[in-house]
Amino acid sequence: MNAFLEYLFVIALFALITLPSLVGHARDRAVDRQLREAAGRLESGRRAAASTAGAHGRRPAPRLHQGAGRDWGKAA
Repeated sequence: MNAFLEYLFVIALFALITLPSLVGHARDRAVDRQLREAAGRLESGRRAAASTAGAHGRRPAPRLHQGAGRDWGKAA
């Protein structure tokens, strides 16, 4: 009976030591799965946007604001 309790104690101690690691590993796998799903949604959204972007497959370049009286050329 004493040997059985010792084995039971060792198994319980092993479970207490490894349980946090196993829980963390399970959470990491869940986060990785969520990141893969989000990346897939982002990629499919980019493909849909590229198909409707126009003839060149991209959005037109934004117009740059010309500052009043600013000269960005060579310094005099």
